[in-house]
Amino acid sequence: MSLYSEHYVSKICERFVNKIWCLDNSIGESLIENKLVLPNGCFNLAIVSGNAIEVHTSKKKYEMNEGIYFCSQMTNTVSVNIHPKTKVTIIQMHAWTLSFFPNYNLNNFVDSIIKIDPTDLPFLTESDVNLNSDISILLNRINSYFEELNSAHSTKTIIEKICEIIQLHNEEISVSEIAKSLNVSQRLLQIKFKSATGLTIKKYIQILKFRKSVDQMVHSDVEKLKLTDVALYNQYFDQSHFIKQFKDVTKTTPKMFNSDMYFLSKKR
Repeated sequence: MSLYSEHYVSKICERFVNKIWCLDNSIGESLIENKLVLPNGCFNLAIVSGNAIEVHTSKKKYEMNEGIYFCSQMTNTVSVNIHPKTKVTIIQMHAWTLSFFPNYNLNNFVDSIIKIDPTDLPFLTESDVNLNSDISILLNRINSYFEELNSAHSTKTIIEKICEIIQLHNEEISVSEIAKSLNVSQRLLQIKFKSATGLTIKKYIQILKFRKSVDQMVHSDVEKLKLTDVALYNQYFDQSHFIKQFKDVTKTTPKMFNSDMYFLSKKR
């Protein structure tokens, strides 16, 4: 059985949910230690069944026993230990998804994890902890809920519009340009974005650019790919700037980066 697996939602649901991924040590007899996860600009809902996992963010260590957890935006590499007889199913939501639930103010919630009551989110219930054993049931529930949400909200929120503009410009756009495009003041734009994501727009852009660079390194022919090419392709000032950003997030250099230590997205 593979420790890491990915499962994909419907095309309509992809507006809100990027994918569902699993870390499965449910039949394992030993602790899986020091696996790493990179920031990716998404929120994650983690459903833990079995014993527990330990997650070390840049702020603190979290012991996550059976239950449902809301994981904020992460700005640095996260270390994960998975106990024996434990499975974690993670619903990965886009940065703008929670802006469709205006009751949530995430202004100061970053690099953090909280345990939640399933009723805090309209698409989860107490039984979803047990749904972990059958991913197809959870996929059907997520698809059904977010497809209905898509029908009810054809108009994009300002957070979704911001993220769309950033993606269309390949992360090379300033806050002032985004504000001008949306005809909104920079200050209002920043306040709304941080309230919905916990990040500044500039930090969100940095995370997307960094993650794209890592994915390019991992999915390319490493022997042929030069760091200078990665840096220039992703609009870093130069190779030194790219290496500094890389070390800030991973605490290692690109040349010392070992992808086998990380849970990384599969190439779709």
